[in-house]
Amino acid sequence: MKRILILVLALAIGIQIVSAQKKSGIANPNIDMQGYLKVAAEAADYRESRRLTEDDFIRMSHEPKTIILDARSREKYDTLHIKGAVNLSFPDITVESLNRVLPDKDTRILIYCNNNFVGEEKAFPTKMVTASLNLSTYIALYTYGYRNVYELGPLLDINKSKLEFEPAR
Repeated sequence: MKRILILVLALAIGIQIVSAQKKSGIANPNIDMQGYLKVAAEAADYRESRRLTEDDFIRMSHEPKTIILDARSREKYDTLHIKGAVNLSFPDITVESLNRVLPDKDTRILIYCNNNFVGEEKAFPTKMVTASLNLSTYIALYTYGYRNVYELGPLLDINKSKLEFEPAR
């Protein structure tokens, strides 16, 4: 029921935005809000079964053909990140950068963001819940055709987490 409500709300907002864009007369073939909202709704449904506990995230991170992707800024990544994570800052996600960092779309990708951690505000500043980087990263990867994506689910105290962290080298 919750998923249906989210889908209906996203579509309603999308229709209003598209209508407003048509009224404004400002067209841009490189921006498709309606398409984005459609893909976001699909990704939201798909994501529900792909959220991981801390233990599952750790277990899966040690399995072959698995990459931990950190889409935070390079500055935040350099300050502190999950050990072994690869950084591809969200604004830098393009067809070319994904082909370079994640050439095999079947590779298992584990993602996390600022909103997964408390206790280290400098490295993991909390964002508004509706602006969580996990959401936009998941939708972007889904849009580019990556379906083997899993997300760290819980909010963890960095000082009590079982995950290993390191500064960039």
